[in-house]
Amino acid sequence: MHPDFWYERWQSNQIGFHLLEANPLLVKHFYALNLTPKTPKKNSPRVFLPLCGKTLDIAWLLAQGYQVVGAELSQIAVEDLFIQLNLTPKITQNSDFIHFSSANIDIFVGDIFKLTPKILGKVDAIYDRAALVALPDEMRKAYTAHLLALTNKAPQLLICFEYDQNLHVGPPFSISADEVRKHYQTQHDLTLLSSESMTDGLKGKFPATEQVWLLTPKS
Repeated sequence: MHPDFWYERWQSNQIGFHLLEANPLLVKHFYALNLTPKTPKKNSPRVFLPLCGKTLDIAWLLAQGYQVVGAELSQIAVEDLFIQLNLTPKITQNSDFIHFSSANIDIFVGDIFKLTPKILGKVDAIYDRAALVALPDEMRKAYTAHLLALTNKAPQLLICFEYDQNLHVGPPFSISADEVRKHYQTQHDLTLLSSESMTDGLKGKFPATEQVWLLTPKS
């Protein structure tokens, strides 16, 4: 999917995917990653959110005592995020990325496929609610391989949808259990934590199931 698609969505405020509260599935299932906040917070686990947008999940994670690092294509989204957080970021250029940072949070604006482990830094876990489902089929294999290399196969909480793709062209795209296994079962043990029908369907129109997966690196 061409980056211009997402630039245009943010520019025109077509962001129906943006929730006005922390995702209830994050709040319910984040414990499964078995991460413990520490004092001072700079020593706490660092959670990576790929294609993070301006999600309020970030505010929730910070409030729980975690560090957050994100990657996002749209600078508009990241500027809005820091306004929401009531933080004034330090803004620097880091290779191909504009780096927005403040206490316990780093967001890199740019193409996630150009992000490197050196730029990203240490990651203790991944929370993917918006990345895998945002990418078309031909990009998902490259994305998941890149994510594994980028984070040294960090444990992951993954939220995705499954529905009849013929009813909606996406995004978000339908991700079956078989596809999750195809991408991740070689390197991770997979646990399906939740699989629930969406009360109002996808976009209020299409029957869909929302699934939460825990990906634990194989020993």
